Amino acid sequence: MYVKSLQFKNYRNIADGFIEPCEKINVIYGDNAQGKTNLLESLWLFCGGHSFKGSKESEFIRFGEKQARIKTKFFSRGREQEAELVFGGNKKEVYINGVKKKSAASLIERYNAVIFSPEDLTLVKRGPSARRRFIDSAICREKLGNALIISKYNQTLNQRNALLKDIYRHPELEKTLGIWDDTLCYLGSQIILRRLEYIEKLSEYSGKYHDGISDGKENLDIKYISTSNAVYGENEREIFAKLSEALRQSKRDDIHSGFTTVGPHRDDFDIIINKKKAKVFASQGQQRSAVLSLKLAEAQVLSRLTDENPVILLDDVMSELDRSRQDFLLNKVRDYQVFITCCDFDENLDIQGSKKFLIKEGSVG
Repeated sequence: MYVKSLQFKNYRNIADGFIEPCEKINVIYGDNAQGKTNLLESLWLFCGGHSFKGSKESEFIRFGEKQARIKTKFFSRGREQEAELVFGGNKKEVYINGVKKKSAASLIERYNAVIFSPEDLTLVKRGPSARRRFIDSAICREKLGNALIISKYNQTLNQRNALLKDIYRHPELEKTLGIWDDTLCYLGSQIILRRLEYIEKLSEYSGKYHDGISDGKENLDIKYISTSNAVYGENEREIFAKLSEALRQSKRDDIHSGFTTVGPHRDDFDIIINKKKAKVFASQGQQRSAVLSLKLAEAQVLSRLTDENPVILLDDVMSELDRSRQDFLLNKVRDYQVFITCCDFDENLDIQGSKKFLIKEGSVG
């Protein structure tokens, strides 16, 4: 897929305007705090309505205004389509091809993108929650149903945790715990299964990319770490049984602590280079190579699953990579539509078919 146009009104610090990107590499450049990342964020929002920066919806609206709008025309699923997001305080409106939808999640199976920002380069060293967000974001963009399952799981988890806190004060409520356990295992086993399947594909593709980056000197592998001991190759019923047993064994600890200690919300994955855990043994350069391989693999997996190349969004990562990694990245994304933000325009990015956009004081030119 590719973006044909993007229109913005009262959106953050960007002056009202309209851009028509090319189908290859689009370079968005300018000084710091001019709006480059905000423009990239607006493209990402059509993936499901959530900012990759973790911003609140009210922050999308320019100061002093009541409403912000972003609108895009994009080519996907063999035809031109249109989407519009309207933000107004705590209210969000979503339109797809002129039809109002209940939520931006409706865009998930139409509009696909992969974001790569400097924060991603710390994925190896960061805590398990960051890696869980990474994998869940990926599987949600594969299929709308995955986002719904994760949402329902989190709701059930919150209800179970609330009950665990009540049981500590009112032991007679313990007999009702099984009601939430069944639902938690039903939803949790689906999440774990999808994560395991995704990790298997991600490991295959990222391993190939890393082999290229390291000139065949290093092997990259990814291993899912399940608190219920689920492994790739097991079906949903087998994972359900393992998760049920893990919850049964952890019940005393859960009641004592007041929260659920096992399940997909506590799982993680290890990034392994040459059979050693990258978060413990890898150098900074090796960590960056590993994350670069993961992000390229993320785009590759999404391409294979949807039969369309996603849009690649690179937020100021070129300056964080050395020249060899820059060249490798640009070579591997040449078949995608790419948006790159940077402070200074690099003539090396001025390849055939590219287009440049200068942002100065919020104005895009």
